[in-house]
Amino acid sequence: MKQPIIVPPAGSAAPTFATGAGDRIELLQTFVRIVEAGSLSAAAAQLAITQPTASRRLQTLERALGARLLQRSTHSMRLTADGERCYEHARELLAGWAAFESELRGASEEAEGILRVVAPHAFGQERLVKPLADYLRRHPRMTVEWLLHDDNAIQDFIAAGIDCAIQVGEVADSSLVAIKLAEVPRIVVAAPSLLGNGAPPERAADLAALPWLALRTYYRHEVRLTHLDTGESARIPIAPRLSTDSLYALRSAAVQGLGVAIGSAWVMADDLAAGRLVQLVPRWQAAPLPVNLVYPYARFYPARLRFFVEAMRAAAPEVVGEHERDRAPGEAPPAS
Repeated sequence: MKQPIIVPPAGSAAPTFATGAGDRIELLQTFVRIVEAGSLSAAAAQLAITQPTASRRLQTLERALGARLLQRSTHSMRLTADGERCYEHARELLAGWAAFESELRGASEEAEGILRVVAPHAFGQERLVKPLADYLRRHPRMTVEWLLHDDNAIQDFIAAGIDCAIQVGEVADSSLVAIKLAEVPRIVVAAPSLLGNGAPPERAADLAALPWLALRTYYRHEVRLTHLDTGESARIPIAPRLSTDSLYALRSAAVQGLGVAIGSAWVMADDLAAGRLVQLVPRWQAAPLPVNLVYPYARFYPARLRFFVEAMRAAAPEVVGEHERDRAPGEAPPAS
């Protein structure tokens, strides 16, 4: 049997919350957020309250429980022994309370509050805005903070106040739930001016003689291609004239004739159709990139997150263009 958070001395009365001391759930929520955010100021920002309010709630909780929960100094903050016990019990209590509320609300539960989402620039500016708009129309009590970053290394979702992220590429963090939405085909492209009057390369190995552009997030000094028909693989060393972490900048540089690029097929589709780019060695492609929606493990997930996950899963084929003409040559439709 688990020990209570605070065990009073024999013969003494159990600590109680004084009248007007504030809602117990609110105090515990604030304490848990302070611990997970790592500071009073970060917790206050995530809770949309002032730092003095967060500090006052913490002090109220400590007085009510009759124990110091955090040791604070100018530059650091750490849990006391009682604080560690309180934190573990508080997390279980809050998760249980949220699940209880959800069960009582049943099918009538509505998403409300703030959802903080990180998405890649290209998808976040273009393909994901429509399903995001549909989500907000369907849930009018929701507000979304839409944060665009191409760096997948969001090490601590909780401390950053992030509810979920949409990531392109493999998910290396095993502490995250990863829901695969789709795969993005990638192709090799260049401007016609880069080739001049010469014939386009016919073999993957011929690409090594051309100037290159690098998308630092996925390739820098070497590219790997696979033949769609034979499964043969090729490794091509490159010395890029330009490296960038932006898919849009990569496309623009390719259109300017600065070098060969490998990028998502849907991003290159309009320039290919207009003749500003041409696809090189079309039977050779880089491995498709998985698109995952990721979020931290928890015993209970709020309605705002569950409905967002559902919306993104439903919109995934449209987001990556699986039903459009820009499907890469040889790309099979997703399995049902």
